[in-house]
Amino acid sequence: MTNFSEVVEALSARSKMAERQALTEEATKTAVVMPFLQALGFDVFNLEEVVPEFIADVGVKKGEKVDFALKIDGKIAMLVEVKPISCKLGDTQYSQLFRYFHVTEARLAILTNGREAWFFSDTDEPNKMDKKPFFTFDFQKHDAAQVEELARFQKGRFAIDAIIEAASNLKYTSAAAAYLKRQMDEPDDDFVRLIGRQIHEGSITKAVAEQLKPAI
Repeated sequence: MTNFSEVVEALSARSKMAERQALTEEATKTAVVMPFLQALGFDVFNLEEVVPEFIADVGVKKGEKVDFALKIDGKIAMLVEVKPISCKLGDTQYSQLFRYFHVTEARLAILTNGREAWFFSDTDEPNKMDKKPFFTFDFQKHDAAQVEELARFQKGRFAIDAIIEAASNLKYTSAAAAYLKRQMDEPDDDFVRLIGRQIHEGSITKAVAEQLKPAI
């Protein structure tokens, strides 16, 4: 039986081909997204598992559609919004998915363009999609740890409580890593004082901070 990492590598090849040839959202769905959903263990031809063009009425807006709603045991587990592979994922697409999220029972949402997949949940406030993804996966550039993280979303392994807990951990880990990287590149005054207090005896005056900054 083909293991998950091999399936992901096949998706990587599909993504690279789609980037050269797919010109529309529908082409992206066919070339990459539907195989991706199959890789997660969902039968894309079974409406009890994958509902295309799922209608999610939002307030006064009726008939708004999500590209796919993924179901497990009859309940919506994830929403999937697809954009063309030529489109960069950003605020506009996020706002659209944000509106869909709170009118369904799903606690996970995926925004993808066939090159990347951004995973969102409601770790900050229940039933309200977070503003930032807790996990991003690049189909064309990833490592073994990221593939293992992606495997959490397989239908056969799906455990929402564990995923939400991991989402919280990943969110803070990513934020901490990003903060530390910024400080390594260009430490701000607070960071210089924080480290300075550990390596310098006496007060951290402005002159001392300026002296310590290059070393830090």
